[in-house]
Amino acid sequence: MLRVRELMKRELSSVIQRDYEFKDLLVTINDVDVTPDLRQAHVFVGMLGDKNAQKKALAKLQRDAGQLQVKVSKRVVLRYTPRLNFRLDDSVERGVRLLSVIQGIEEEEAARQVAPEVHVDPDAPQRSTDG
Repeated sequence: MLRVRELMKRELSSVIQRDYEFKDLLVTINDVDVTPDLRQAHVFVGMLGDKNAQKKALAKLQRDAGQLQVKVSKRVVLRYTPRLNFRLDDSVERGVRLLSVIQGIEEEEAARQVAPEVHVDPDAPQRSTDG
């Protein structure tokens, strides 16, 4: 089953790269989940770019699912060619956001080490340095 998933993923990626152009959008096939009876395939598509463009691109892929299925079936010979269902996978986008947050924290920490902040509590009792 893993081999079928990887083969479907590779062939779908190839067909989409060759036959489609998405302006200002990076489109990748992150995973393909095929049901055990090989009748359905859930295609997880990663997209980086404008949210509106992502929705349009996903709708276009879903609309063209039958044509994509035919093209893939010519290269992937199975008893049944799975019906393709495209789903947006935002894990890459979440990862990019997470990395930028981590980088921001690291930069803040580095800035603090260069110039440590001193906090003085005006209500705290003051110690005398006189003996």
